[in-house]
Amino acid sequence: MKDKSTYWSDISLTASSVYTGLRLTLSHLLKARKSRIPVAIKDPNYFALQEGISTIQYPHETIPVPDHGRYQLHNEIDDCIVCDKCAKICPVDCIDIVPIKSAEEIGKTSDGTPKRIYAAKFDIDMAKCCFCGLCTTVCPTECLTMTKKYDFSVFDIRDHNFVFGDMTEAQIKEKKENWEEHQRNKTAAATPPVVTATENNTESNEAPPAVPGAKPVFRPRVMKPAAPPTTETPKEEAKEITEKKEETASLTPPPATPSKPVFRPKIMKPVVPPPAVPDSKQEDKAEEKEATPPAPAPAVRPVFRPKIKPPGQNPPAES
Repeated sequence: MKDKSTYWSDISLTASSVYTGLRLTLSHLLKARKSRIPVAIKDPNYFALQEGISTIQYPHETIPVPDHGRYQLHNEIDDCIVCDKCAKICPVDCIDIVPIKSAEEIGKTSDGTPKRIYAAKFDIDMAKCCFCGLCTTVCPTECLTMTKKYDFSVFDIRDHNFVFGDMTEAQIKEKKENWEEHQRNKTAAATPPVVTATENNTESNEAPPAVPGAKPVFRPRVMKPAAPPTTETPKEEAKEITEKKEETASLTPPPATPSKPVFRPKIMKPVVPPPAVPDSKQEDKAEEKEATPPAPAPAVRPVFRPKIKPPGQNPPAES
């Protein structure tokens, strides 16, 4: 049980703490009669504003957006050359482009870059976008940018697909037909003309007209007819053959003599075996071998074997 002397001191401490808290609350309540001015974080007075309500009344009031923020994508289609770099570098494939080539220049961008491709389709699905900003970095004409619009929430996710192509279906069909016709004309101009049989007989010696960009056509060389054989007698033919043989024999040089002598293998003499020893001599040698005493065997040293004592026995005491 607490001491009675501290009873009144605890009550006074409680009252003072409650008074301090209520005074702080009342001061904030009086300052909440005005709102704080929303300023950007780069403003020099950003941290000086310590009074007022920080809550803004959105969407009537908004916080300033940084200049280099990554938010909704926008494409200026008049400056787009449809190079397809943004669609290739996109990591989530949120950009869909359908290009149509043109045979001639169709215009220029604001920086003077010539345009030769139509944008039949240029869609950006912001529902897939990860706001990395890679597409804006690789754009050569800087027509693809990220705007300051960050609130584009919708009830249907399909409304996040933003269409930037301004061509109609009729224009798309017309431009495709023009490009296909240009390709057919180019292929027809590149192929050489077909020469018929009658033209080949009449103009065999004349070369076909050169087509720019085409490979030369190979024409086989026309061989002249062989001359008819001459009627000569067999004697004249035999005489010509003998004359040709004599001419070839006179032109051929004599065979050169070899400078080195021809190697001849040496005939080896047969090896004569040694004469056989008589049987008496062999018997004398065997007797001599039996008479000689055998050499004495070397002395064998005794092997030392240590004595193994059973465990538990002490060695005998020395006197």
